[in-house]
Amino acid sequence: MRPDDWHLTEDVHEFLSRAGDFLRSRPALHTMQLTVTEKHRANGTPAPNTTVTGTTANETPANGTPSHRPETPVFGRLEHDGEVHAGFYHRSPTGPLSLTSVTPGQADALAARLADLGHPVPGVSADHDASSAFAEAWQRRTGAEPVVTTRLHLYRLGTLTPPDPFPEGRGHVVGEQDREQVVRWCREFCVDVGEQYSIDLIDAGAWTESRFGDRNFTFWETPDGTPVSMAAATSIVGGMVRVDPVYTPPHVRGRGYAAAVTVEASRAALAAGAKEVVLFTDPGNPTSNALYQRLGYVRLTDFTVYEFSPSPSSSPSPSPS
Repeated sequence: MRPDDWHLTEDVHEFLSRAGDFLRSRPALHTMQLTVTEKHRANGTPAPNTTVTGTTANETPANGTPSHRPETPVFGRLEHDGEVHAGFYHRSPTGPLSLTSVTPGQADALAARLADLGHPVPGVSADHDASSAFAEAWQRRTGAEPVVTTRLHLYRLGTLTPPDPFPEGRGHVVGEQDREQVVRWCREFCVDVGEQYSIDLIDAGAWTESRFGDRNFTFWETPDGTPVSMAAATSIVGGMVRVDPVYTPPHVRGRGYAAAVTVEASRAALAAGAKEVVLFTDPGNPTSNALYQRLGYVRLTDFTVYEFSPSPSSSPSPSPS
């Protein structure tokens, strides 16, 4: 596999026209790439060579490689003989490379391509084998030291099985009047899991730019109408919905509310036509893993997130022309 088989673009529409069918072919495993690209498509992410907030985006050259600008999303696909084999999304310089499954050879070709372009990569997020393959390849190419920062289980819903007994109360589809509560709980969730990037966006009033801004939220309420738990879900993309996040305030945990609201969100996804419903869990939290398994979620694969050392030696330099 050659580095030139990896094609990069800042145009989400161009990317989806070539790689959309590939992403939709395995929607559960491609959940991150599907939801992120759909958000950019729906929000009208500008294509290259258009004016944005007073600056002009660099035009994509004839070789299909964008002249990258900081904080501009970059989409990549591995295409050989007209067939797409892998893809990624990356918003640099802050976020990790979000990569589909790749072989070690494909990961090495991608690392070579990005290093040759001088493209900054602070980390990578993918299924464990793909993430590790890229981390090793990036270290070989740049000297950057990979450090595991997050491990996740990816679950897919089998047969939805509500808990018995079911806690008293009811589900409540969140409306605009509930926005303040939603924002507050999403921030508390981010504090719990150490998601500083989202905290910064929320604190800056940039709710719509956060990963929660386009979610569909459900509360579980006690019989007197008090919200006690929250679950969010993405819109359907490629027949897939991801439930994320699920949050219950500490003082009301252990009462079955998280199970109840997860069931409500999962039911709503199925009723809306989703063929696959997925969610991520922390492997270090046996309580939540056991809960989702009781509800009918089946472990599909494991994800690993690496961060790369920010030392000067880890910064790639473009190959001399």
